[in-house]
Amino acid sequence: MNKYELALVVDAKIEEDVRTATVDKAKEYVARFGGTVTEVEDWGKKRLAYEIQHMKEGYYYFIKFDGDTNVPGELEQAVRIMDHVLRFLCVRQEA
Repeated sequence: MNKYELALVVDAKIEEDVRTATVDKAKEYVARFGGTVTEVEDWGKKRLAYEIQHMKEGYYYFIKFDGDTNVPGELEQAVRIMDHVLRFLCVRQEA
């Protein structure tokens, strides 16, 4: 198993419960594709480097997980079509 990190930038204009549900859905996708979530970091509301869909701020979350090599690809396909996710990036962490 490899260690990965999924960075999510979530819409800042939505309610807190919707934002929490969005992050929970991403964690469910990790589990569905055979990964194990080890840690979730909430960095809070930050200003974006540039406007995305006419938004200047977003909530940043970092989901660390363990999984096989196929998990990041499947996870990216699922996260790409999620509502309220402005940007995402999945990277492998060095040991």
